[in-house]
Amino acid sequence: MAEPDDSLLAQTTDTEPALVVGGIKENRETRCEDTSMEEEAVSDDPTNGEEVRLSEINDEPEQSLVSMQEDRHVERRTSESDDIEEEEREEESTEQEIAEQYAKIRERIQKSKLYVNVEPHQWPIIYSPDYNISFLGFEKLHPFDSGKWGKVYNLLKKEGMFCDETTVCPLEATEDDLLVAHTKQYISRLKKDISEGFPKWSISVAGITEIPPVALLPNYIVQKKVLRPLRLQTGGSILAAKLAMERGWAINIGGGFHHCSSKQGGGFCAYADITLALRFLFHQGTIKKAMILDLDAHQGNGHERDFMQDKESVYILDVYNRHIYPRDGFAKRGISRKVEVNYFIADEQYMTLVASNLEAALNEFVPDILVYNAGTDSLEGDPLGALSITPQGIIKRDMMVFEFARDRPKPIPIVMVTSGGYQRNNADIIAASILNLWRRGLISCPEAEEFQDLI
Repeated sequence: MAEPDDSLLAQTTDTEPALVVGGIKENRETRCEDTSMEEEAVSDDPTNGEEVRLSEINDEPEQSLVSMQEDRHVERRTSESDDIEEEEREEESTEQEIAEQYAKIRERIQKSKLYVNVEPHQWPIIYSPDYNISFLGFEKLHPFDSGKWGKVYNLLKKEGMFCDETTVCPLEATEDDLLVAHTKQYISRLKKDISEGFPKWSISVAGITEIPPVALLPNYIVQKKVLRPLRLQTGGSILAAKLAMERGWAINIGGGFHHCSSKQGGGFCAYADITLALRFLFHQGTIKKAMILDLDAHQGNGHERDFMQDKESVYILDVYNRHIYPRDGFAKRGISRKVEVNYFIADEQYMTLVASNLEAALNEFVPDILVYNAGTDSLEGDPLGALSITPQGIIKRDMMVFEFARDRPKPIPIVMVTSGGYQRNNADIIAASILNLWRRGLISCPEAEEFQDLI
């Protein structure tokens, strides 16, 4: 494997690997070890599963018992027949409801305008200036750099990789687009929290963004200043997945809201963009199998909950710090290959784990697309990720993932989203990593480069 271009990070210096606290644990089983959020199975059977035999009933005379047994057999057959008919009606109703639901989803996708036309001279790199969140300094109350996406874009443009005319600007995901994956109840909670007669404050959004003062803002302001940028990034992820299938690769400079599921948000993730991007492809018949590689430092519990029942078609490889948010034991059931690491794991051990597990995953499962959640909160010094990967390690990690996708017997289309990262230097490292992919020939757009030479 080629070494990353160190000149891209001339301002950084190598650091000694930090000590690993405890061991590294790999477990592909879907059982949950963290019971803090697990759902316990509760039996409704008052007998606790014990079989009750008629022969154990001794209160009646023997001749009456035979007669009573015959009557009970008749009643049981009648009851079972009624139960079967009722179950069949319920199954027919359920199947009909599912068919109607799928038809509605396909209709929404067909009406969606998110798949904008992309010219051959445009890079499959998605960005909008409106990705960035800035409102009266509220964004500074969270460690997340809510302007990092614009910084990444400007750094790439400064290096001559592209210009405004050769990049793709997405559309905002509408409510109908969001309902392809989200429930109506969840979307409603983002709009209204308090009973009738009160202003539409923003309690749910305050919880999701982890910025308490947001709860005091009128919801129409929050929709415009906070949620609209996230809906634009969601539209960007959906479009990027389509472009990856057409071009072989694509990058959304935003997105990667992996804590959000169809029914709930959290961790600065309001919309399930990864789930939506794949649902669009699945329902159109574009793909039959997908793999999600989540290398954000946090567990990707949102998409894990969404695809928990779809493990034959969606394979999730998640490498995360087991000690930090969200510690979602129930969601772990959705992981196909789970790699839980401890605090302060450093480059060498981390890269070995990622490489060996990605190789094993691709040998077990051959996807039509690889969704790469490339969080940079695994970077050393991150206050929330608590890992110790160097900037050079992040660049090498991303390069390795793209090489894996390219070097399979049949190259796998890959879409990258940038996800988490809570330091001011994250934008520099993301940009350096993308530039390294370009200079190593792992991503390219000859038509765009020719077009740029003409302007």
